[in-house]
Amino acid sequence: MPDGYGLPTSTEGMLAWADVEARLVAATSYWLATVRPDGRPHVVPRWGVWVDGQFWYDGAPTTVHVRNLEVNPACSLHLESGTEVVIVEGTSRAARAPARTLGAQISAAFSKYHDQGYSPEADAWAGDDGGGLRVLTPQRAMAWFSFPTDATRFVFSD
Repeated sequence: MPDGYGLPTSTEGMLAWADVEARLVAATSYWLATVRPDGRPHVVPRWGVWVDGQFWYDGAPTTVHVRNLEVNPACSLHLESGTEVVIVEGTSRAARAPARTLGAQISAAFSKYHDQGYSPEADAWAGDDGGGLRVLTPQRAMAWFSFPTDATRFVFSD
């Protein structure tokens, strides 16, 4: 970040990834930013789940964000708060989830949406087309819960 923001000069007080990840797991609304082929941005609210260090969500191949990601898989994910911030940057790709393993994990995590009428079964993403399942793999994340004193950047290896 630019000079003048009052960022800490040491690592004392930085956020732990476990605390940031807990917010990604608990969230029910996420904002996904993609880029159209002509360079214009596109942002859409998504339901999804954070499982095993990745964001899993589904979307029809005809949606703008999926069409964008098929051309350019780079994207950003942001939780709703503008004061307790979690931003994840990475890439998104189509995926499949075998019902007995990953599909069961993802289905269980989606239980947070049952009250909204969404309760996919474990086999929803097991077919050849993956049922529209996508996965965002993080490359880096930024978070702060009390800016600027705990602003923290995380970098993930490929």
